[in-house]
Amino acid sequence: MALFVDVVTITVKAGDGGNGCVSFHREKFVQAGGPDGGDGGRGGDVIFEASERMHTLMDFRYKRKFTAENGADGMANRRSGKSGAPVVIEVPPGTVVREKATGKLLLDLWEPGAQKTLMRGGKGGFGNQHFATPTRQAPQFARPGEKREVVELQLELKSIADVGLVGFPNVGKSTILSVVTAARPKIANYHFTTLQPNLGIVKQGDDSFVLADIPGLVEGAAEGVGLGHAFLRHVERTRMLLHVVDISGSEGRDPLEDFDAIMKELEAYGDLRNRPMIAVANKMDLPGAEENLARLKAKLDGTGIPVYAVSAATRDNFNALMYATADMLSKCPPAEPFAEEELYELDPNAGEAFTVEREGGVYFVSGREMDRLIEAVNFDNEESLNWFHRSLRRLGVIDALREKGAREGDSVVIGEMEFDFVE
Repeated sequence: MALFVDVVTITVKAGDGGNGCVSFHREKFVQAGGPDGGDGGRGGDVIFEASERMHTLMDFRYKRKFTAENGADGMANRRSGKSGAPVVIEVPPGTVVREKATGKLLLDLWEPGAQKTLMRGGKGGFGNQHFATPTRQAPQFARPGEKREVVELQLELKSIADVGLVGFPNVGKSTILSVVTAARPKIANYHFTTLQPNLGIVKQGDDSFVLADIPGLVEGAAEGVGLGHAFLRHVERTRMLLHVVDISGSEGRDPLEDFDAIMKELEAYGDLRNRPMIAVANKMDLPGAEENLARLKAKLDGTGIPVYAVSAATRDNFNALMYATADMLSKCPPAEPFAEEELYELDPNAGEAFTVEREGGVYFVSGREMDRLIEAVNFDNEESLNWFHRSLRRLGVIDALREKGAREGDSVVIGEMEFDFVE
């Protein structure tokens, strides 16, 4: 059996923008053609798609790096470079995408077939045709394309099911799933037979819903004990729960204590205990079941949690349970996607335009506008340097340096470049 994988780490990178071109029109009998360098192409985007052909994140164990195509450089005769192709990453429906460093939830791909763009490719740089002015008719510089950084992401699969079967190992959840749906999970008489969530479709009259068998929980699951912690995430999307207990106590445990232990784990993991719920007393065909059923009903009296006694082995009373489940489900609110956050690195207006800090007589200028400006300058070209100094004055950097106490000849650092301050 293929290993079920529901959490993986990958790296993605949007395409860099192509560089602008430095070119001048060349034509017979035209001695001084103007600048005609084209713009660079835009880099490719990073796109996620919820594909129904995928059911686990197994494929990402073998391919973990995804890079969109860079935009092509601009060309002569005002020709723009070709835009880079996007990279489309297919994931199973129900996958959420987080930024690993911060834990931010960036995308929730809960709807089958949905496509969402996580990262935009870098813009292409302007060719030198854009920098011609009446006093600078032959600009020898162009802008480079915007660069994009590699981002580490965590993909997490949260199964999409209407109803979740929860309970201790070996209480009969898989058998119940096989009785009420066409699913055929692996069933055996030992703990942790179920090592992955199993889904099946229940058809009850004109209604149908998806039922998930969540691998057995144990006490301490929310803190990582046993296998339960690895699979509690699959309960998060379910609209209601069927809480299955071995009412006969055939495992040597008290079914009421089992019920309380599972409720404690559901509460510890995102307050899942408030989900609409039906208690399913399974294994009614075994000795001791009737006495424990009376105790469970007394315990849950007044809580709003109904109790249904069934026997998966003899298939008793499942019609009543499924009709009750369909009725409760019809009153539950529809499932909603998780709230998504922005990947702040991609916000072009994130952060201050620039800041000036003084450390030991050296002035450090940093910020959003400085990053853009320093990338656009050709420091080997005098015209480009003049444009750089005019841009600093236009943005107010010169005035800010003067207010901080900078004097002629003081050292100013922008990015990795160091300059002398000139009024």
